[in-house]
Amino acid sequence: MIKQVKDAFADGKAFIAFITAGDPSLEITEQIIYALEEAGADLIEIGIPFSDPTAEGPTIQNANLRALQGKVTTDKIFEMVKSVRKKTSIPMVFMTYANVVFSYGTERFVKTASEIGMNGLILPEVPLEEKDEFASVCRKYNLDFISLIAPTSKDRIKMIAREAEGFVYCVSSLGVTGTRSEITTDVGAMVELVKKEKDIPVAIGFGISTPDQAREMAQKADGVIVGSAIVNLCAQYQEKCVPYIKDFVMAMKDAIR
Repeated sequence: MIKQVKDAFADGKAFIAFITAGDPSLEITEQIIYALEEAGADLIEIGIPFSDPTAEGPTIQNANLRALQGKVTTDKIFEMVKSVRKKTSIPMVFMTYANVVFSYGTERFVKTASEIGMNGLILPEVPLEEKDEFASVCRKYNLDFISLIAPTSKDRIKMIAREAEGFVYCVSSLGVTGTRSEITTDVGAMVELVKKEKDIPVAIGFGISTPDQAREMAQKADGVIVGSAIVNLCAQYQEKCVPYIKDFVMAMKDAIR
């Protein structure tokens, strides 16, 4: 039985890992997924590469380029997920861009994602006003359409929270993804705003790269999301990255227990 997104938050604080599919290769991506689960990750975000990722800093942009140079396609990623689902029931969501979904065909994309055992979809650049054309299709196929809240959107946080599904992705700093030396935004207040509107888990992402940061953020929310720090290990160690990622995630997960 494949777990649901909400199951990731059932046993204490959730550790959510982001990886770019196909960086350094789809074969290694599959191995990374198993290593993440063994290391204690509770949910995995699989990035489908796109040539112009607006919300990303250089780390994930470069990962996208490496994957695309390796001729990764949405269909090949779907095939990889089918293979992964033979061995693991860990909750997994796709993170990509509206263009990727549009060009594949929104209904065809969501239906296929659901059939192969994905649990949700995150499209970071789709605003609340345009969300329903994706969210309504996701509901039809039992996929959680996961919403983001940012420090800029105080008045909007309540509106977003009311309609949120799965969990709320709390963006802890303005700008693009990447690792940060310190996280200054008042994420605690953002989390509280969400909780007042809806009983839904909130995870904090964008810029968490050390166990200390993970521990600090986990005290303010239901989980932490780590992406760039993992993708950096893919870039640094390439085909040999799997054990390094596993060790890093074990240390991060231990920090939030």
